[in-house]
This record gives sequence, structure tokens and C-alpha cells, in this order.
Amino acid sequence: MTDDPTTDPMAGSTADTRTHYERMLAGDLYIADDPRIVEEQAWAHRLAEAYNLTPAWAVGERSRLLETLLGSVGEDVLVRAPIFCDFGSHLHIGARTFVNFGLVALDVAPITIGADCQLGPNVQLLTPIHPLDPGLRRDKWEQAAPIAIGDNVWLGGGVIVLPGVTIGADSVIGAGSVVSRDVPAGVVAIGSPAQVVRRL
Repeated sequence: MTDDPTTDPMAGSTADTRTHYERMLAGDLYIADDPRIVEEQAWAHRLAEAYNLTPAWAVGERSRLLETLLGSVGEDVLVRAPIFCDFGSHLHIGARTFVNFGLVALDVAPITIGADCQLGPNVQLLTPIHPLDPGLRRDKWEQAAPIAIGDNVWLGGGVIVLPGVTIGADSVIGAGSVVSRDVPAGVVAIGSPAQVVRRL
């Protein structure tokens, strides 16, 4: 997970003319009231709501909505509604992946889910980071770090993956685990925080 900032991010940085949207995309501290952030999140929320309200039998419409909402969707992906995300466009799902009910993907930073993955119900993929410094937090600064999930990973029901985490291919994360650090390929990890208990 990204180290917590301890100083005002704008102090002494008069040359930084980036918008908060640009700062967000760079993984730096930003404030979320940037008009483009607000607009893109509102658009994503409308699309997600439409997807969540579309009957499962309306396969073509659901596929169209999902492809419009997400950054990329591989072939034969199945995402059971409801799904909740911040931007959608920063979420990428590989081919033949199955996502069960209630995925929360806070994709302020990119979230990449590989091919042939299985995500249990109520999985949370959380990229945002709020500062430990109380002043920065009070002033609404935040940032985010990407999440990467390799091919053929199984996340059990209720798994929470924290900012900046990479999970290697073929690994299994036990139900209810909180993944706060990288997990190598080909292992089983369980617990809070998740710990490797065996190799596959």
C-alpha cells in the first residue's frame, strides 16, 4: 500500500498547474470536487444503476451496458448484478471471468482482473487511500493505488483487497480475508491480514 503523506501536497509546488483530475490519474494527492471527476463518476453511477436494473435474461442489453461502463471486458465474462464502481472506465476484466453478486470496485486507480478468475459474492476491491494526517484528511485530500489480480485467481466471498495490492496468477484467497499486501502466484492465503498458508 502507498505510504501515507505527511505534508501539505501543494506546499512549495507553485509550478504544479495540474487539475485535481490529472493529479488523481497520476496517483498523487487530489481533492475529489474536480468537475471532471464529479461528471465521470455520475456517468458511471447511471450506467451501473441501469445495468443493475436490467433483467438477467436481457443478455444483449446487459453486455452493451457492461462494455460501456467498464474500461475493457473480455469474451464470455459474467458479472452478476449488482455491481458498484467509482468510474468503471478504470476497471478491466479478462476473458471468461465470473463475478458473483455485489462487487464493489472503487476504481479511482486502475483495477485489473485477469482471465478465468472467480470472484465470490460481496468482494471489495478498494483503491482509494485517505491520509493518516488529520489535517489533510479534514481538507479532503485523498489518493489511490492500483490493484492487479492475475489470471485464474479465486477470491472467496467477502474478500477485501486494499490499495496497491497485486495477487499472482492461480492463487486462492479464502472467504472473508483482508488482503493488505501482495500475494505471490500459486498459493492459498487466508485471514485478516491475509497470510499464505500453502502452495498449490
